[in-house]
Amino acid sequence: MNITTALKPLVAAAALLCTGQAFAQVTFYEHEGFRGRVFAVDRPIANFANYGFNDRASSVVVDRGHWEVCEDAGFRGRCVVLRRGSYDSLRGLGLENRISSVRPVSDRRHYDNEAPQPLAVPTYEYRQRPNERVFDAPVTSVRAVYGPPEQRCWMEQQQVEERHDPNVPGAIIGGVLGGILGHQLGGGSGKTVTTIGGAVGGAALGANVDRLRDPDSGRDVRRCETTASGPPQYYDVVYNFRGVDHRVQMATPPGRTVAVNGSGEPRQ
Repeated sequence: MNITTALKPLVAAAALLCTGQAFAQVTFYEHEGFRGRVFAVDRPIANFANYGFNDRASSVVVDRGHWEVCEDAGFRGRCVVLRRGSYDSLRGLGLENRISSVRPVSDRRHYDNEAPQPLAVPTYEYRQRPNERVFDAPVTSVRAVYGPPEQRCWMEQQQVEERHDPNVPGAIIGGVLGGILGHQLGGGSGKTVTTIGGAVGGAALGANVDRLRDPDSGRDVRRCETTASGPPQYYDVVYNFRGVDHRVQMATPPGRTVAVNGSGEPRQ
C-alpha cells in the first residue's frame, strides 16, 4: 500500500470534520430574548474584543453542533458547552455579558460543563437572523393601546350655601304653629297676646330655619370619572419601507425608525 492510498481515509475524515464545523453556527445577541445587536460565527473566535462584542452577549441561538463558550479570551476561564437550541438568557448560566471566546466541539461526547437543555426554537419572532442585512424604516405613526377603561369613584362633601333671603313657606308654617301654641298657653286677654307673640315668633323662626344650620355642614356627593386602565398594553406602530406601509405591535415605543430586513419585517 502506497502513502497516497493510506492517507485517503485520513483526508476524507479531516474533510468531513472540517465540513461539519463549517456548517456549525452560533448566533449571539446583545440583549436577552434574542434582541439587539447580532454576532454570528461559524468558526472558533479566540477573542470577541477583535469584533467589538466582548462581554456583550446576553442570549444565544445554536443552529448546529456543540459550542464551548468561555469567559476569557483564548478559551480560558470558566467555560460552558452549549447544545443545539435557543438560550433566551445567559443569566442562569452566569455568563450574561461575560463571554470572550467560543469554539466548536464534538457533539458525540458528554461534557461535565454542558449547559441545561435549551429551548427548541427561539421564542422571539423579530430577532435578527445570521448574516441578515438590516435597514432603517421611518416610523409614520405610533398609537398607545390601553386595556378596557376603568371607572374611579369617590365621595366628597359639598358645602351648603348660607341663605340670606327669608324662607317664606317656613315663615307661614312657623307662624301658624306658633299661634296655635301661644293660644293654648295663654288665658283671657293674655291668650290673645300669647297667640300673637307665638305667631310672630314662629314666623321668624320658620323664616330663618335655614340660617340656624351649621355653616360648616354639607352633604356627601358621589363623584366618578372614567380613566385609562394602567400603562399602555402595547404600541401600534406604522412604518414605511420602500413605499409600503407596515404595521407592528411593540411592547415599548419606537424611535424615529424601525430596523427591518429586506422584506420589511421588523428586526429588533
